[in-house]
Amino acid sequence: MLTQVAEGVLVHQSALLENNTVVVEGGDGVLLVDPGITGGEMACLAQDLSESGRPVVAGFATHPDWDHVLWHTELGDAPRYGTARCAEYLRDLRSNADWRTGVAEGLPPEIAGEVPLELFGLITGLPAGTTRIPWDGPPIRIVEHPAHAPGHAALLIEERGVLVAGDMLSDVLVPMFGDNGDPVEDYLAGLRVIEDLAGDVDVVVPGHGAVGGAGEMQARIDLDRAYVHALRDGRTPNDPRIGPPAKPGWEWVSDLHAGQSQRLARRQPSASRHDAEFP
Repeated sequence: MLTQVAEGVLVHQSALLENNTVVVEGGDGVLLVDPGITGGEMACLAQDLSESGRPVVAGFATHPDWDHVLWHTELGDAPRYGTARCAEYLRDLRSNADWRTGVAEGLPPEIAGEVPLELFGLITGLPAGTTRIPWDGPPIRIVEHPAHAPGHAALLIEERGVLVAGDMLSDVLVPMFGDNGDPVEDYLAGLRVIEDLAGDVDVVVPGHGAVGGAGEMQARIDLDRAYVHALRDGRTPNDPRIGPPAKPGWEWVSDLHAGQSQRLARRQPSASRHDAEFP
């Protein structure tokens, strides 16, 4: 199930949404970032890791979207970390008596019956301002930023030159905005934070889609920024992830784009006030 992308860093990609689960090898076992989205995938991953003598000693959720906060009993009871804001969001969600129904209704119908929700969202929030994952393995920097979702964080595996980007820098998904604050400003700020890491990155692993090799990170940042600028300015993006150039099977991203373009237009009827701030 696993493909090595750097020394001690492996990736498994889910079939349906091309979710990338990242495995980082440490001294006593592995760190598991954003596990797969079906019970079968996670059970298979757990078996592969167990048979190779690599127990799961820690987990990390890059952000609180449903497909990044799942877990399976066979992966064990290792601590599952996230940023403080990510964990707070999930605590609030789970505090609602009908949270399970709400999450289930948002699952893709193709796999709705295959997604285990028993351990959904049980994330331990690291203290605000924490910059390293607490584990016995290569140093991993936590890079929190305001784009896409509350408490979203990228992870920089410094000694390996690998950036785990969460739901950004995808070759199949356009930037997806959060619901609070100023979604354009927040996304552009997140891109700037990530761009500051570019010189230390040889491999970028997005939450969905293909892993990017050396030199691709800046191109993906530029593509995401151009998309955000186009929506900010009320223009139609020239983006290969939407319209006829979209990857087969991902045509639905055009509908996602149309929907959020309309929502952004309603929230920001005049984009001109951003022009000077975000050229």
